[in-house]
Amino acid sequence: MSKLTHFDKTGRSRMVDVTQKRQTMREALAQATVTMQPETFRRIMDRSLEKGDVLGAAQIAGIMAAKKTSALIPMCHPLNITAVEMAFEPRQKESRIDVRARVKITGRTGVEMEALVAVAVASLTIYDMCKAVDRGIIISGIKLLKKSGGKSGVYERSPI
Repeated sequence: MSKLTHFDKTGRSRMVDVTQKRQTMREALAQATVTMQPETFRRIMDRSLEKGDVLGAAQIAGIMAAKKTSALIPMCHPLNITAVEMAFEPRQKESRIDVRARVKITGRTGVEMEALVAVAVASLTIYDMCKAVDRGIIISGIKLLKKSGGKSGVYERSPI
């Protein structure tokens, strides 16, 4: 197991010094799943909820969240993100939406946290906009699917 880098020699939390790291193209892909009642799913897809375009709002929320990650995660570096792509894959049979975020940067540290925060906040936005009609919505499976760049190279989640 690798040594944890967010602790100093005395065991106190610290922000990792990335000053000497080489700038590389870095990318991360994360996913979350939002499961709901079939009627809620239908209303999201046909845009008939009173609050408006649920997936449009979730897309904006996810992008904004990626950009604000360092304000939410204490030891996370503020980054000059170069791209955030949100995708929503409706699964009618399961009454669920798979939410994905791809985040890119050329920098000294990765964007895994930004991608994970993006899918979490986009999923919470779906819940928020639909809670009046379905309080039983489940947000699950928040996970990193893939990351590339930097010294550690490529990570890709194995299929389950």
